[in-house]
Amino acid sequence: MSNETNIHRESRLNKLNTLKEKGYNPYPYKFEPNAYAADLQEKYKDLEVGADTEDRVTIAGRAMASRNSGMFIDLKDQTGKIQVFCHKNHLPEADLEILKCLDVGDLVGVTGYIRRTPRGELSVAAEKFDIISKSLQPLPEKFHGLTDMEARYRQRYVDFIINDEAKEIFKKRCQITSAIRRYFEAHGFLEVETPILHPILGGANAKPFITHHNTLDMDLYLRIAPELYLKRLVVGGFDRVFEIGRNFRNEGIDKSHNPEFTALEAYQAYADYNTMADLIPDLLKFVAQEVLGTTVIKFGEHEIDLSKPFKRRSIVELVNDYAGIDLMNASNLEKAQEMAKSVGVDASDCTSWGKVVQAVFDEKVEHNLIDPILVMDMPRDVSPLAKTHRTNPRLVEHFDAYVAGMEMGCAYSELSNPLEQRERFEAQVKAREAGDDEAQMLDEDFVNALENAFPPTGGMGMGIDRLAIFLTGADTIRDVIAFPTLRKRD
Repeated sequence: MSNETNIHRESRLNKLNTLKEKGYNPYPYKFEPNAYAADLQEKYKDLEVGADTEDRVTIAGRAMASRNSGMFIDLKDQTGKIQVFCHKNHLPEADLEILKCLDVGDLVGVTGYIRRTPRGELSVAAEKFDIISKSLQPLPEKFHGLTDMEARYRQRYVDFIINDEAKEIFKKRCQITSAIRRYFEAHGFLEVETPILHPILGGANAKPFITHHNTLDMDLYLRIAPELYLKRLVVGGFDRVFEIGRNFRNEGIDKSHNPEFTALEAYQAYADYNTMADLIPDLLKFVAQEVLGTTVIKFGEHEIDLSKPFKRRSIVELVNDYAGIDLMNASNLEKAQEMAKSVGVDASDCTSWGKVVQAVFDEKVEHNLIDPILVMDMPRDVSPLAKTHRTNPRLVEHFDAYVAGMEMGCAYSELSNPLEQRERFEAQVKAREAGDDEAQMLDEDFVNALENAFPPTGGMGMGIDRLAIFLTGADTIRDVIAFPTLRKRD
């Protein structure tokens, strides 16, 4: 805490003590406003300059500015701002004494009549004034700019107080989640919850967070994906299920990655990845229209229309288009690595043909995919939970959805053959033993669930944080998460 902040806090503590000495409680149990700033601005938009009304309201909010020793206060509530006019002719003496203890940042409650000042400002002329929560911390005068980014994320509550843009982004993010729920419920899906503590790592290839359960004396993994539990529910007869919840991956932090993030997963029995290829574009179009009122999204210098059909191209075709190599001609890992090296991609750490394909795609293709596209037919050896492609055994029926150069989600024709699923898991175990700490483990109970007959199923997953980045135009994932993960303060 800076010396200047200490001085301001000391001043506020003195005012707090003054209020207490007067027998006044600046932290009451309850306060009930009956009007809000935006509603009043709309209702009285035609009120003439200098006109008074007999309409009385009670409002509450934060004092964002104070002028003329508190005669004029800018009050901000959850809907917007309105001016409070405090004059000695209208306020009791006791309230005037309370007003003297006001600081910018305090929460206040005001009862009074509506008027428009001679300068044209709609105001509540106070007849009753209360401080309903005394702020002991001064609001920063400047809370924007690169120099304050760290402070904004660490004290996000202050960011939301000061920065209307940050607050609006977060509100839209919440509206996005609500719209997703409405979409799936309207299409007959049941929202469910599955465990976050997993005894076996599975559902995606990622590094986990590990914790320990004292009573059971066992290590558990914070889930990296809910997929295997959701599929168990489909086996149990829940034909359409979805879950929105937190996933945890012990990986890097950048503009589009945070160690804990919110994901959507949905599964539909008697469907395949072609069904999901229709569902995902329809979902994105619905959410954009619901939240923004349009399907045309401005993202940076680009304008993206979600109402247009999404292109569908295979990943190897796209690698060929952008890197000039056809990795389907690579018969083994070494040949694939040589081809990658020929276009400047170091794939020496890749342990399979499919990982080389993915590495070249990530470096040469991904950032070019601005217009909506479904990147189809992933390599079999990087997607252990998807069905083998019905026309090419080196591939699986798995696509990733890209918009604005970001992967928004993915979908599979879900693998339903328990014998093949066991083989895939065993290959993952070998990869893990060879040093791939992102490879999945053999989940015996999940294989046993499949042996109870898992219907043909289409499944999809989507990162809600990335979708929020796209729809709000936010700069980074930190802007759409209320409290992003940060390095420990020194």
